[in-house]
Amino acid sequence: MTRELAREILSLIEARSSAQPAPMEFEMAYQARVAADRIKFAIKHTEEFGPHTDQMREVGLQLLDALQRLEAVDQRFQKRSQVSRGRNLEDNNRGKDDFSPGELGGTHQANGQRNVD
Repeated sequence: MTRELAREILSLIEARSSAQPAPMEFEMAYQARVAADRIKFAIKHTEEFGPHTDQMREVGLQLLDALQRLEAVDQRFQKRSQVSRGRNLEDNNRGKDDFSPGELGGTHQANGQRNVD
């Protein structure tokens, strides 16, 4: 094996591993969603039951900012995991038979059987 080929294989492996979210990232995404749900609960209750003062409005704005930041991170994670999932599906479908009905000398029926002319 030449060094160039080894480098190319290593770079492909590194690219593939960095494209897929790590298990820790899934855990962090879950914890971010839990935190977002709790922030939504806190916002709802401060608006409903808290005194309507300037300080409480500031608290609400801070909570809303934190919620938006968590949702932005969650959206980036969702996009990254979908791209990774899409790549995995493409890789899994490579090499499968892609025959057109006429290539095998017959037509395919819906039940998978072939009519030979």
